[in-house]
Amino acid sequence: MTVGDNTGTSIARDQLRAIVERIEKLEEEKQAIAGDIKEVYAEAKANGFDVKTLRQVIRIRKKDTAERQEEEALLDLYLYALNMIPAGDE
Repeated sequence: MTVGDNTGTSIARDQLRAIVERIEKLEEEKQAIAGDIKEVYAEAKANGFDVKTLRQVIRIRKKDTAERQEEEALLDLYLYALNMIPAGDE
């Protein structure tokens, strides 16, 4: 190997190490945030809120209006087809 190859290998190794360390740091932060979220849900539960419903509200709020309306319309259609809800005009 030439000196240039060693330098290139060293740079690649340093870049790889830096990337791995950044990912590890982000994973640690993600775990910390997940713990914080869990605590907030526990607080909500302690205050009498239904956590399952709260999680559903969070999922719904992430969607845009058109996507949410489409999902709701399909859900209504399926429920109507299964006789789980009455027809709107009947």
